[in-house]
Amino acid sequence: MENKEENKKMNIMRTIKIEKVILGVGGTAEELEKGVKLLKLLTGKKPMKTKSNKRIPSWGVRPNLEVGAMVTIRKGIKEILKKMLIPIDNRLKRKQMSENNFSFGVKEYLEIPGIEYQRDIGIMGFDVTVVFIRTGKRVGLKKIKKGRIPKKQMISKEEIIKFMEENFQVEFI
Repeated sequence: MENKEENKKMNIMRTIKIEKVILGVGGTAEELEKGVKLLKLLTGKKPMKTKSNKRIPSWGVRPNLEVGAMVTIRKGIKEILKKMLIPIDNRLKRKQMSENNFSFGVKEYLEIPGIEYQRDIGIMGFDVTVVFIRTGKRVGLKKIKKGRIPKKQMISKEEIIKFMEENFQVEFI
């Protein structure tokens, strides 16, 4: 009898999952190539390069110039995320949280366990973005019979903080 009551209280549509983890690095020319090698070393996948849309003369950026690279990871998320949290000592700031996601930076890839210094890459850092999703999100994304998703389907900062504390023992400052 108690199990049925507990199951009714727990709504499956309210459960939070990690949809993807995105690793990104920025730079131009030689720096970008080193970043691509780093992302390939960390994930084993081929990174996608991003191009600029604007001209920013002070930075030497022009339209269609490759300025970054990124890799999206959808399988084996927990293991990779645990590795990426070690260099920051499992500590995140509350201001790094946003609705449905959070981001943080890793200053040096050498701090990740199991990764050794690569002479051709040098010392480099990268960004990590973690995106969360609730069951039913696909209804708003599909092309045929697309539906509207209410605001309550979004995942708040507090819910993300609670999820990370329970599942990854992350401390928030």
